[in-house]
Amino acid sequence: MSIPALDAQGVRGPAPAAAPRATTPRRSRPAHAPGRVKVWQRWVSPLAALAVWQIASTTGLLPQSLLASPSTIAVTAAGLISDGTLPAAIAVSLQRVAAGFLLGGITGILLALAAGLSRAGENAVDPLMQMLRALPFFGLIPLFILWFGIGETPKVALVALAVSFPLYLNTFAGIRGVDGKLAELARTLKLGRAALVRHIVLPGALPQTLVGLRQSLGVAWLALIVAEQVNADAGLGFMINDAREFLRTDVIVVGLLVYSALGLLTDALVRLMERRALTWRRGFLGE
Repeated sequence: MSIPALDAQGVRGPAPAAAPRATTPRRSRPAHAPGRVKVWQRWVSPLAALAVWQIASTTGLLPQSLLASPSTIAVTAAGLISDGTLPAAIAVSLQRVAAGFLLGGITGILLALAAGLSRAGENAVDPLMQMLRALPFFGLIPLFILWFGIGETPKVALVALAVSFPLYLNTFAGIRGVDGKLAELARTLKLGRAALVRHIVLPGALPQTLVGLRQSLGVAWLALIVAEQVNADAGLGFMINDAREFLRTDVIVVGLLVYSALGLLTDALVRLMERRALTWRRGFLGE
């Protein structure tokens, strides 16, 4: 208990204030702890859906003729891998996608450069690209068969055509989005046309081009599904089409899952390429 202090006249005044106690700062929770919980929570609904799917198939609520159970699909996938059917189909489909993507990607970027670097090029290229972009894939299949036969060429051509549009649109937008002050700087430095494209236009359009690259890979797999349904004797599409004739829903689902997995894998590769090519954006993104 504190005793009031005496002032000069002998009157007791208020006691002096006590010194504040030192408080120990509380430890804050790790910022990443809620993130780990959310990641696990995202797996709850897919696993629950698989459990409901399996229960419905086991109890007969979902007939096997309509959709095979997850356990049946897993056994079928293991069998297709062990006998070499699935790896062979994946190899053929990958070859078609790679050839079509390479052809369509180069074409799309070159057309974007022609349209983006000059007004005359835009007037010559862009209307045709916009018209072709509106054409449906299924409507082109009969023409492609008449033009290229029933071999690999029409399949690769369909993939290439589908791939070219996202790359063209995004690269064109990236070129037109380059800061005009950089072009003025290039004139001041007396850079030639080729140096301007190499050192200013292409690096400036690169982020948008990589976005188009990711979109093109997704479209490539969609186009391949369509292409492999017509006169194919190998590949994932042929495997799915053959399974449809025999009502093998398990094989159909395995093929669709492989398409999805390959699409995710190629997208992850492009994202890795994007991180390496655009290292200057890490500070802004906080990576």
